[in-house]
Amino acid sequence: MKAFFSIALSTFIAVGLFSCKTQNLLVQDKKQTIFQHLQPDSTFLLDTAYEYRIRKDDKVSVSFWGNDDLSVGSVYGIYNSNEVYGKWLLVDIRGNITLPRVGNYRVEGKTVAELEDSLVTVYKKWLVNPVIEVKVLNKEITILGELRNPGKYTVEKDNNTLLDLVSLAGGYEFYANLTSVKIIRQQGSTVRMVNVDMTKAADLFKRNIQLHPGDLVVVPSKKNKEFDKRISTIIPLASSTTAAAILVGTFL
Repeated sequence: MKAFFSIALSTFIAVGLFSCKTQNLLVQDKKQTIFQHLQPDSTFLLDTAYEYRIRKDDKVSVSFWGNDDLSVGSVYGIYNSNEVYGKWLLVDIRGNITLPRVGNYRVEGKTVAELEDSLVTVYKKWLVNPVIEVKVLNKEITILGELRNPGKYTVEKDNNTLLDLVSLAGGYEFYANLTSVKIIRQQGSTVRMVNVDMTKAADLFKRNIQLHPGDLVVVPSKKNKEFDKRISTIIPLASSTTAAAILVGTFL
């Protein structure tokens, strides 16, 4: 009888532990390939001169000081006329926006500073010493996984770090696997990824890597998270050893 209940208990715990396996994001079998191109290279090195370049489908506001009739989403106006009120220009599939008095104007591939300078040159035809400010409204970085507030975050500046985003997301959760934080970046048709070990005291640069708008950060779970979760569903408020002792003592 004692042997019977021991076997039954072992089977019960095994079923509870392994019957509802969940998948950890981006943690796959070593034989599987997640992406065709995973290249941790100079793509992720710090670039102090980095500036965001406008892309297709970006939302852009253009503000003209003292000329609200020309502005689209002006930051200078008395009334709030930003993205909340739908005041922005969408960069179309051809990389253009439509500007007052100018019509279609190519902006794809330009930095904000380059676009502002080019618009000043264009609008000197109608304005004396034009003051123009361009703003990209949808510069976003996504951070997922074991964080208090994972999600997509809009960033104002170009130079953002991994720790900046972790802070915005409220910090790590208890089960965060800090030895395997992944950063994924798409450049054209190529997807690149770097694995960062946040537990190492050496090499601060690698731990606080520079992020660009459009990047995806994934903080995976420790392997023992699922074990702890399944044990807690079998015998609430008891460790696996205590649970086994309680069950065996009950049936013997």
